[in-house]
Amino acid sequence: MPVISVPHAFNEEDLYVDLEPMTGHRLFLKCEGFNFAGSIKLKAATEMVESAERSGTLRRNSILIESSSGNLGVALSMIAASKGYRFVCVTDSRCNLATRLMMEALGSQVHVVSDEHATGGLLGARLAHLRGLCAADDRYVWLSQYTNPDNWRAHYFRTAPAIARWFPRLDVLFIGVGTTGTLMGCARWFRSWHRPVRIVAVDSVGSAIFGDPPGRRMIPGLGMSLRPPLLDESYVDEAVRVEEADAIRTCRTLARRGFLFGGSTGTVVSGATSWLARHGTPGLTPVAIAPDLGERYLDTIYQSNWVQALYGGDAIEDPRAVRAPSDRP
Repeated sequence: MPVISVPHAFNEEDLYVDLEPMTGHRLFLKCEGFNFAGSIKLKAATEMVESAERSGTLRRNSILIESSSGNLGVALSMIAASKGYRFVCVTDSRCNLATRLMMEALGSQVHVVSDEHATGGLLGARLAHLRGLCAADDRYVWLSQYTNPDNWRAHYFRTAPAIARWFPRLDVLFIGVGTTGTLMGCARWFRSWHRPVRIVAVDSVGSAIFGDPPGRRMIPGLGMSLRPPLLDESYVDEAVRVEEADAIRTCRTLARRGFLFGGSTGTVVSGATSWLARHGTPGLTPVAIAPDLGERYLDTIYQSNWVQALYGGDAIEDPRAVRAPSDRP
């Protein structure tokens, strides 16, 4: 019987869902949402905080600050509460209400940016606000998930080896991209593995991560309006882009089968299904990483009025099957 004294000591690492009955393609989904923070971001948050403590950057009177669309903010709120730090999360209007309320319930201060930066969009506005805070008070410690190598190291030391333990014949790994911490940690680890693994990055249409012009994105979690500093494309074999409407259809269809996942997971599954429809071969062993669960999206992607207002009625999927979305090159 596991007994813990701090919330970040628990994370279910070895749970997978066989999606073949729902997608028609052999696909194993690694579920990362079963911890007290509810997402894969717990790993990066823990690694960044504890590294800052070891280096002396983070001290008793420090105030943690970070830019987050939601999941990392919740993870840092939980860790800050456990360790006795103050935490300020700078987010924007796309952050789910449930996520903001959760951070506040954990004792964090949430600052919501609503006006876009002239060149960097909402993310640029968030970063500008953080720089202003740091300049005004030296107690602020910005972990900077976008540039901090401890972000990807968390997945190099934990996520990738955990997958390898259960799938020694892994062929393809699908990873959603935002800061690219999960992508770069896993890709670096598998680059030196005993067999080649194809690394497929799954991005949202409207994201600028792989050089496309930034566009409207309403689902938080994946995608960025700027190129992530952590990204090294030499480790990426292919990038798949998913329309948000396709991600929503996938989420809602999986929910009709009893699996309530978040928007990031819907994007990854949609992209993986699309790729397998084009490239899948008998005997292939593919794994996709599910970053989060769906409770925080009940008032957005699982709310029909919200979906219809933003994406139209076609985004509400027939619950009988997951449709492979049309992928843009």
